[in-house]
Amino acid sequence: MKKKMTNRDKTFWAVMIPVLVLFFTFNTLPMIKGVVYSFTNYRGYGSYDYVGLRNYIDLFTDARVGKSYLFTFKYALAGTVLVNVISLVMALGLNSRIRFKSALRGIYFVPNILGGLVIGYIFSFIFTYILPAAGSALHIGFLQNSILASERYAWVGVLIVGVWQAVAMNTIIYISGLQTVPQDVYEASMLDGAGKWKEFWQVTFPLVMPFVTINLVLSTKNLLMVFDQIVSLTKGGPAQSTESISYLIYKNGMDGGQFGFQSANAVIFFLVIVAISIFQMTVMNKKEEQL
Repeated sequence: MKKKMTNRDKTFWAVMIPVLVLFFTFNTLPMIKGVVYSFTNYRGYGSYDYVGLRNYIDLFTDARVGKSYLFTFKYALAGTVLVNVISLVMALGLNSRIRFKSALRGIYFVPNILGGLVIGYIFSFIFTYILPAAGSALHIGFLQNSILASERYAWVGVLIVGVWQAVAMNTIIYISGLQTVPQDVYEASMLDGAGKWKEFWQVTFPLVMPFVTINLVLSTKNLLMVFDQIVSLTKGGPAQSTESISYLIYKNGMDGGQFGFQSANAVIFFLVIVAISIFQMTVMNKKEEQL
């Protein structure tokens, strides 16, 4: 005999079915269509023909695509290191016995609340007008020109904004990790005569390693997908020196008539992010087991 559905089961399916339908409609289905378009010469409009693996082959010979991957990896690597070091230091400070730490946590979380475009336009104004004016007034040579106009250093400006915004969420995660460390462990280390530096590396860091793993994976993924900061700060310039993969896919796919080609680029980029995330999880899980 069929088991009769309880009210709890009905409520569960009443919530899950709409969510699954929406997820499939706005996430899975577009992804499947993107994979299909990656095997065509679709321009974003009109008719198209299937071209097999030609788009994927052309990706490996396109200099612009290669340059965007190099920029994105450089940006993500530098950003991941900076974000996690700064976040962990800030979390240690905000988790210590200081006054108004609850208010300070709220203040430090503000960058994550604001939209990436909003923050980007604010920093664009600072880099373009305020800092050059201050540099001219104080006769500081390297500040007199906007860093965003420099083909060599524009990526540093984008990195500053990306790191400033990403630190907020990572700090909260690290604070959550630090609060799971039992106080008696610190008391035992004090009795053993361990200093603060030794206490951090031999007690605190091993116990928050799962949170380090989470932050490394999330920050790397988010930084690899940098888009808002590029749009609001540099639009990929100067001379395509700050053109990220996400921005290139959007720009040439939507405006450049390369929808099929950039769909193939998006598929490869998706696989790259998945591979990097799996590699990070594997390595970090081994580190957790050793500690």
